Amino acid sequence: MSKTKNHTNHNQNKKAHRNGIKKPKTYRHPSLKGVCPKFLRNQRFAKRGTLLAGIKAKVAAKAVAVAAH
Repeated sequence: MSKTKNHTNHNQNKKAHRNGIKKPKTYRHPSLKGVCPKFLRNQRFAKRGTLLAGIKAKVAAKAVAVAAH
């Protein structure tokens, strides 16, 4: 004889909620594996440019502060 019941979802919802349905963990820096190499290379240059710009701005602010004294 063939089976009469092919599928059931009985009690699965209750079982899932017993320990709570949790969101997947999000990390501070997601992996860049599989990302376009052209984009990554440009991103590296952009990061360095913003870092240097910040350093230059800090040095300029310090010079203004010294001149004010």
